[in-house]
Amino acid sequence: MELANTAGRHLGVLEVNVRNAISARLTDDRGEGVISMAIAILVIATIGAAMYLLFDGLANDVGDRAKEQVDSIGGGTGG
Repeated sequence: MELANTAGRHLGVLEVNVRNAISARLTDDRGEGVISMAIAILVIATIGAAMYLLFDGLANDVGDRAKEQVDSIGGGTGG
């Protein structure tokens, strides 16, 4: 009977320890700032890449149009 009581107390202590460990793990917010910053950097990098591609396309298009206009004014001799 004493062995059963001792085992019951140890299981009760173990249950409390496991419950506390799980609770601490679920409420632990270490690393959240790092993850948030990584996501923000990825979003900004994606926006930056899209802006670069748009600017590059726009610059090439404007450059081609300017060359066409200069060629049409200058008679297309180029030079």
